[in-house]
Amino acid sequence: MVSTTIKVLTQTRDELNKFRESKNESYDEVIRKLVFVANTCKKDPELGKEAVEAIEKARQRVAKGLFVTETDAKKRLGL
Repeated sequence: MVSTTIKVLTQTRDELNKFRESKNESYDEVIRKLVFVANTCKKDPELGKEAVEAIEKARQRVAKGLFVTETDAKKRLGL
């Protein structure tokens, strides 16, 4: 897959960070998620609202440390 570099203001970067579910989530993933939510809101506003709420709940869980890392999940599953 081909990638490119884009310039964004520091303030824009900081706003994008608010939508990250984890520090490992790339900006590409964040932007794709935002595009998905925007498109969903156009088609079905109620579903778009649910998507935004789900993202916020996930961010709160991560902030509280209520998550399992990939490494821990593999150990639990014996992988």
